Amino acid sequence: MKIAIDAMGGDYAPTEIVKGVELARDKYSEIEFQLYGPLDQIKPLVKNNERIDIINADEVIGMGEEPVRAVMRKKNSSIDLAAKAVKDHQADAFLSAGNTGAILTAGLFIVGRIKGIDRPGLTTTMPVVTRGDQSKFVMLDVGANADSKAFNLYQYAFMGKYYAEQVLKIKNPRIGLLNNGTEPDKGDMLHKHVHKLLSQNDDLNFIGNVESRELLNGAADVVVSDGFTGNAALKGIEGAALSVMNVIKDTIMSGGLRSKLGALMLKKSFKQIGNKMDYSKYGGAVLMGVKAPVVKTHGSSKATTVRNTIGQIKTMVDSKTVNQIVNYFDVHADEMKEIKKNSK
Repeated sequence: MKIAIDAMGGDYAPTEIVKGVELARDKYSEIEFQLYGPLDQIKPLVKNNERIDIINADEVIGMGEEPVRAVMRKKNSSIDLAAKAVKDHQADAFLSAGNTGAILTAGLFIVGRIKGIDRPGLTTTMPVVTRGDQSKFVMLDVGANADSKAFNLYQYAFMGKYYAEQVLKIKNPRIGLLNNGTEPDKGDMLHKHVHKLLSQNDDLNFIGNVESRELLNGAADVVVSDGFTGNAALKGIEGAALSVMNVIKDTIMSGGLRSKLGALMLKKSFKQIGNKMDYSKYGGAVLMGVKAPVVKTHGSSKATTVRNTIGQIKTMVDSKTVNQIVNYFDVHADEMKEIKKNSK
């Protein structure tokens, strides 16, 4: 297995990217790594080059650059070259912590869209806080497409289903549609239409609408959304979690000796809460609907997160998640065309 990695993406690149790759190399003996970036910056950071190839990329796409223009103009960038390695079958997957828009653009235009899928969606994994440490759910789209059609969300349900089955190992995952109420007639025309489409397919374990306040309580195993709503919900969850932790910390620090002693006694419990909410355990966001795994890990990722994301990619490649999606859309091509035609 070979993974092409943009070594220059993220707030702590290339140092933490290289450290994470070396951690993953030591953990996964069957993976070879391709690091793309300026040789003079990357080579001194690699302590042991066993199963690590460094490929020179003399251009870097910055976090603030316009994505499409940057990908099209900077052909020798670390993002472009890593994505091209996947396109040319020199690597099995592409990983970056860099410019999200550029990664999505490279995934769509260089790696390529799966035949029959209109718009790939960005998928993220989140924890279920009311169950064990291993319980989680997947949500898509969380930002690849601000404007979506009913047919796009219909297809996201199938992509999420296969990801949940193959990567999260959830049998017959419950599919929920993110909406502003649980009743079937809730939402705008788009969501009412999607609800009807999902309800009519027996290949999906569709449970109906789910509300954002219930997501972390395990309302569904796969949460389907348009990119605008999904991204807003995701950022709302992240912001609320950070705010709650800050309130607890401020209350303890301003509460005097008794509060601080109480916090000391609850230190283990606070650590368990932090561990459950730690996004680094779940890897990166996956662009579902392209011909190979394209994974965007968090821009602030450090070595441990990079290693965990590589583990996530390994599971995707081993389980042939992309192949499962390709096969389903190939077998049901005529059905998909008919649904798309009737959804306009």
